[in-house]
Amino acid sequence: MSQAAHPAPRSLAEALRARDDASLAALLRSRPDLVTPVPTDLTQLATRAGTRASVLRALERLDRFALQTAEALAVAPDPAPYDTLLGLMAGDARDETIAAALPHALGTLREQALVWGDDDRLRLVRTARELLAPSPQHPSPTGLGPTVQEATSGMSPGRIQEIVTAAGLPSTHDSVSAVAALTALFSDRKKMARLLADAPEPALEVLSRLVWGPPYGQVTPEPAAHLRWLLDRGLLLPTAPGTVVLPREVALHLRQGRAHRAPEPLPPAVEPAATHSPQVVDATAAGQAYTALATVEELLKDWDEGGPAVLRAGGLSVRDLKRTAVALDVSEPVAAFWVELAYAAGLIASDGEADERYAATPAYDEWLERPAAERWARLAETWLAATRTPGLVGGRDAKDRTLAALGPGLDRSAAPEVRHRVLTLLAGLPAGAAPGADAVLARLRWERPLRGPQQRGAEEDLRTRLARWTLSEAELLGITGRGALSTHGRALLGAPALGAGTSDTSRTTAGTAQTAAHGSSAATGATPGSPGATRAAAGAAESSRPGSSRPAESSRPESSGPGDKLPVHHHHRPAPVLAPLSLAEQAVATAAAARLLAPLLPEPLDHVLLQADLTAVAPGPLQRPLADVLDVLADVESKGGATVYRFTPASVRRALDAGHTAADLHAFLAQHSRTPVPQPLAYLIDDVARKHGHLRVGAASAYVRCDDDSLLNEILADKRAAALRLRRLAPTVLATQSDPAALLEGLRAMGYAPAAESAEGDVLIARAHAHRTPPRTAPEPVPDGPPPPDATLLSAAIRAIRAGDLAATTPRKPAGEPLSGGEPPRTSSAETLATVQAAVLTGASLWIGYVNAEGAASQRVIAPVKVEGGFVTAYDHTADEVRTYPLHRITGVAELAED
Repeated sequence: MSQAAHPAPRSLAEALRARDDASLAALLRSRPDLVTPVPTDLTQLATRAGTRASVLRALERLDRFALQTAEALAVAPDPAPYDTLLGLMAGDARDETIAAALPHALGTLREQALVWGDDDRLRLVRTARELLAPSPQHPSPTGLGPTVQEATSGMSPGRIQEIVTAAGLPSTHDSVSAVAALTALFSDRKKMARLLADAPEPALEVLSRLVWGPPYGQVTPEPAAHLRWLLDRGLLLPTAPGTVVLPREVALHLRQGRAHRAPEPLPPAVEPAATHSPQVVDATAAGQAYTALATVEELLKDWDEGGPAVLRAGGLSVRDLKRTAVALDVSEPVAAFWVELAYAAGLIASDGEADERYAATPAYDEWLERPAAERWARLAETWLAATRTPGLVGGRDAKDRTLAALGPGLDRSAAPEVRHRVLTLLAGLPAGAAPGADAVLARLRWERPLRGPQQRGAEEDLRTRLARWTLSEAELLGITGRGALSTHGRALLGAPALGAGTSDTSRTTAGTAQTAAHGSSAATGATPGSPGATRAAAGAAESSRPGSSRPAESSRPESSGPGDKLPVHHHHRPAPVLAPLSLAEQAVATAAAARLLAPLLPEPLDHVLLQADLTAVAPGPLQRPLADVLDVLADVESKGGATVYRFTPASVRRALDAGHTAADLHAFLAQHSRTPVPQPLAYLIDDVARKHGHLRVGAASAYVRCDDDSLLNEILADKRAAALRLRRLAPTVLATQSDPAALLEGLRAMGYAPAAESAEGDVLIARAHAHRTPPRTAPEPVPDGPPPPDATLLSAAIRAIRAGDLAATTPRKPAGEPLSGGEPPRTSSAETLATVQAAVLTGASLWIGYVNAEGAASQRVIAPVKVEGGFVTAYDHTADEVRTYPLHRITGVAELAED
C-alpha cells in the first residue's frame, strides 16, 4: 500500500488502527493483560499498552536480542530511522548476522506494541524508553551515559563556548548551536579520529576504562593534566561536583558505533552432551517411573493411619520431613518433592480435625485402583502444570521465615512455563540425546534475560533454579532417562514421535537454518495428524518463547479489516516450537503417554520365593492383595529390582493380631510361593501361634487373664514386670494401673504373645484402620498473570474493539449543542423520535447516547430498522448485533457524517 493511502501514524493508537485483525490478535495473545477487561476502543488499548505494569511484563518476556534492540532504541534519537538502529546494533562494520536478525527482533517489538512508526521514524513507547534509558540512578545495560545535550543542560554558556573552542570548533552565538556543533563533532568518525590522535596516552586509557560502562568517574578539584585535556574538549563532562561522565556520542565512537559490547542475535545452541540408544533411555525412564509409583505408595502407606501434624502456620515440620526421608530412604529435598507431588495430585491433604494432621484423601484409594501407567500419567501431568516448587523447601521467604513442605509460600507462577520449555528443548534434540545442564540454562537465559547488570557470585535467579530442578525432577519421575527425553515424555508434551533409531538431523538442520535467519529457536518437526502438526497448521506459528505465538503469514485472510499490512519486516517469522497444550489437548497427550509407558512397566507378580533363612524374595512388583498381606506378615529388609522380606516373631504375631490364623498363613504361603515353604518358617508360625492369645489383656484399668496360673506366677516373678506393677486378683487374673496398650507392649517386650480382648471376653483383632480426609480437591496452580485468550475470546474482543473504535472515531454531523468531552448532543424526545424515524426511511446510521437500567451511560452507533411502541429496533455496530432500545433512555442523537 502506498504512503498516501496509509500516512505515517502520529501515535500508537493510530499505528494499532492501521493493523489488521490477525495482527491485533497476535498482540492480545502475546500480552494477555491488555484484553482483561476488553478495551472499549483502540485508543484505550494503546493507553493500556503504554502503562508501566504492562510494559514491564512485556519487556520481561522478550528474548535477549529483542531486549537489546529495545535498549538500543532507548539510547537512539526519538524518532530514529532504521539505519540508525542498525548502526547501533551492528556497528560501523555492519555485522551480517546481526543485520539478518534485526528485522525479526524489530518485528517482535512492533507486534507487541513496544515500537511503532515506519522505518524512517521508529519510536519506542514512552514508558519503555523511561525504563530502559540510562540515568545515574538506573544505568543502562548498554553502559552508555547521557548525550552531550543532556550532560550540558546545566552548564554555563561561557563554559560551553570554552569547550567548543578547545575542541577546535568556531565559537557560536548561543549555547544551543554550540551543543549542536559538539554533538556533530563527536558523531563524525573522521573528525573524532583526528581529535583523539592528539590525546595523551593516559587520557586514552581513561576513555578505555569508561567506554563500556559505567560511564561515570570521579575527579579531584585539581585534575591531572590528561584529565584536564579531556575535560577541556568535552570528552568528559561534569555532572556533579567531583563526578564526570563520558558523553554517549564519544562512547559510541570508541565502540565503533555499537550500543552493546556483545550483541547476541542467535540463541545458544543446545547440543547433545551424550547420546544413548532410545531403547535404553525408555527402559531407564520406565524403571524410574515404576520407582516413582512405589515411592508415592510407600509414602501414603506410611501416613495411612494418620500422618504428621500440621504446623500452626501450615506445612510439615522439619523433624517430620526428616522422618519421612528416612522412611523413604531418600534425601530430604527428594522427600519434599514426593510429598509436594502427592499433595499437588490431590492424594494427601490435611484432615481438618481439631488435632489437624496430614492423611491420604479418598482420591488416593481411587488412584490405587488404576493401572500403573495411568497412575504415573496423573503424577506427571500434575507435575507439569503445578506451580508449587519443592526446591524452595528449607529456604527463606521475604520475611526470613523458613519455607516448609506443604506450607504456604511455595507457589511460583513461572514453574509450569519453565518446566515445559526445558522439556521442549530436550524434545528438539534427536532421540536419545542428552544435553548438558549448562547449555539448557544458557538457552533459557537468552530467551528470558534478566534486565540490568548481574553481580558475580550472586544467587542464581529463580528461572535458572527452576530449570535445574526441572532436569532433576523429570529424571526422578521417569519423564527423562539418562538425561534424554523418553518416548512417553515426548508424548506427554504433545510432541511428534521420532522414528526409533533414526536421526533427527534433517529437522535440526532446518531449525538451525531458521535460527540463523531469524534469531529464533530451532524448529521441531511435526508428523501429519500429530497434535504438534495440528496446532502448527491451525492458525498460528508459535513464537520463539513458550507461551507466546504469532499468526502465520499464510493464515491471514486477504481482507480482515482496515490495514491489511502490518508494518515493515512482518515477514520475518521464527521457527515454530511446542506451545503449552490446552486442557483437552493435554488430556489426549497424557493418555498417549500412558499407552506408550504401559508395555515398558513390569507386570505385577502373584508369587514370591521363600528361602530357608526366613526371608522371601519378590522378584518384581507384587499384585496388590499379595503385597498387602505380605506387608503385615513380614518386614521389608531391602528394596531394589527385587524386594526382600524377613519373617520375625514380631511380624508373625502382627499377622495373628490382624485376625489371621496359623492355618491361614500356611495356606497363604503355600499358594503364593514358587518354592516349598521352608521348615524353619513353618515352625516359626506354629510356635508364635501356639503362644499367641494364652495371655488375655483387658481394661480394668488393665488386667491379664490366663488359664495357666503357673505362667502368671512366672510373670510376677520376672524383674522386668516390676514397672507394670502387677497384682493378683485371682489365681488366673492379674491387674495393673497401666492402660491395656502399655500392658500389651510390656508383656511383648518380655517375650510373651498376649492378645487383647473386649469387655465380653472376645479376642480383639488389631487391624490397621486407614485414616482418610474428607473429599478434597487438588490445589489449583497460581497463574502467571491473565491466561492467554483463546480464539473465541480473541475474535469477540477484536470485534468489540473495532466496533467501539468505529463509534469513537466516525465523523458526526453537528446537531444541537454538543456536550464537553465529545459526548453526543442532548436532544429533546421529539427531536430524537424524528431523527430515528428519518434514519429508518433513509437507512442512515446514527450516533446515540444511551443510559441503561443501571444508570451507566454509553455511546453507540446504530442503524435503525423500525420504531414502534416507544422502542427502536436497530443494528448496533458497537455490539455487532440487533438490539431494541427504549426511546426514553436515548439521551441524544446525531447523524453520522457521510465521510
